[in-house]
Amino acid sequence: MSYNEDKIKYYLKSILSISSPSGYTDKIMDYIKEELDTLNIPHFTTNKGAVVATLKGKNNDYQRTLSAHVDTLGAMVKKINSTGSLALDPIGGYMMNSIEGENCTIETVLGKIFTGTIQSTKPSVHISGNDARELKRDSENMEVILDEKISSKEEVEKLEISVGDFICFSARTLFTEKGFIKSRHLDDKASVAILLYAIKYIVDNKIELPYTTNIFISNYEEVGHGASASLPENTKEFLSVDMGCPGLDQNSSEYSVCICAKDSSGPYDLGLRKKLTEICKKENIDYKIDVYPHYGSDASAALRAGYDIKTALIGAGIFASHGYERTHMDSILCTLKLIISYCSQE
Repeated sequence: MSYNEDKIKYYLKSILSISSPSGYTDKIMDYIKEELDTLNIPHFTTNKGAVVATLKGKNNDYQRTLSAHVDTLGAMVKKINSTGSLALDPIGGYMMNSIEGENCTIETVLGKIFTGTIQSTKPSVHISGNDARELKRDSENMEVILDEKISSKEEVEKLEISVGDFICFSARTLFTEKGFIKSRHLDDKASVAILLYAIKYIVDNKIELPYTTNIFISNYEEVGHGASASLPENTKEFLSVDMGCPGLDQNSSEYSVCICAKDSSGPYDLGLRKKLTEICKKENIDYKIDVYPHYGSDASAALRAGYDIKTALIGAGIFASHGYERTHMDSILCTLKLIISYCSQE
């Protein structure tokens, strides 16, 4: 298989450039729908805002559904402080120290966008000394400093910033010459880019699919209920395309496709996992099998919702997940090859 890596990077860069914390995904969903329209792929939007695209196959009664999520970590304005800074409440699970010093945008319900920086309430060692170093990094001790000439709550309110507005972290996307990709939100925008390219590849190469295959782009995975509703009713196999977690004591890699055997929701379907590993062996795809004790996926949400489906979880290896993340094009291409091979075979 020969892939257009520039097109994959184009999808990924475009998706990463659109802010989309859970609950604030309309803009990125519009982008997804525009790309699907360009490819002439039928799709619909669920009541909750997910997008489901369908590629027709020979068998319409036994269907496969692949998912990835566009929603990301972020925060929401919890309070406007008397000094004009903004208290924040996290969206999704991450360490507060991972966003300290990060640039951000505040996107209001009225459509206004402001820039700022996330800091601790004691950001300077020259002022606070060891108190700055030892301050516990939790939401109560973090705030957004707006890039505005303001010093009071009243001045912030005049800007029409209010409690409930979204705080979006800068992605800081970087493609290196040696194939690394560094960015926030590779979880799970890398997978969305992979699935968009997989659709294009299948269409362009006129690949005949044995089963009707749905692509479910969810928008609430980071808060636990992304694929808990609206799966196509004939779905029998559900493949969550999310991420692998390379790191301390893990088997995953930034250079392979990672296949999850078990996460916090329990073991994934053994038969489906065997099918995926057999494809990897047959097609000479570099893969790693791993266990993630502090992890859940769209497949987890679908099972909790009561769907009678076989599930599996795969993804590119994303280092430093829920922080400033990194992967490699090797991992993305391995994941892509497995997806196309899986969709093409019975």
